Amino acid sequence: MKAYQVFARMSPERATELLEQIRESTPGAYTQAVAAASAVMKARPRFVMKLAPQRRAQMVRRALARVAATGLAEEILATYFLESRLELLTEWLDLLEIEHEEGSLKEERPACPPEATLAKAIDTFRAAGPDDADRGLLIEAFAAQSAVDWPALDGLIEA
Repeated sequence: MKAYQVFARMSPERATELLEQIRESTPGAYTQAVAAASAVMKARPRFVMKLAPQRRAQMVRRALARVAATGLAEEILATYFLESRLELLTEWLDLLEIEHEEGSLKEERPACPPEATLAKAIDTFRAAGPDDADRGLLIEAFAAQSAVDWPALDGLIEA
C-alpha cells in the first residue's frame, strides 16, 4: 500500500477531521497540504484557504490521493500520528516490538515480524479500541511508509 492510496480510500468526513487536527497541531504541514491542493487545482493557495473547511479538506484529500503526491501524503500521515496521536503510534510500535524513540523508528528499515505475530498484533491493536477509526488508519499509514516494505502487512490489511 502507498500513502496516496490511504487518502484515496479515506472518506471526506475523515479527511476533514484529520486535516483539522493537523492544522491545529502542525500548521506547517497543513500549509504544505493546502499548497499541494492548490497546485493540483491550479488555484492560488489564498483561494483554497478561503473555502469552507469541508470543501478545502476534499480538495486536499483529492490532491494527496494522486500518485505524484505519495511523498507528501506519507509525510502528512506521519505528522498526524507523531503530533496528534503519538500515544496510539507508540502503542502500535510497542506491540510490534519495534525500537523507537517517541514514535520515531530507531532502525531505518525495520524487519518484518513473522506473519502470525503481525496478525496477532493487528487483532490486539484493533480490539483495544474498536470505535477508534485512527487504529485502522494507523495500520494503513504505517504500511504506506517507504521505510516499511512488509508485503505480509499489506496482505493482512487487504484481507
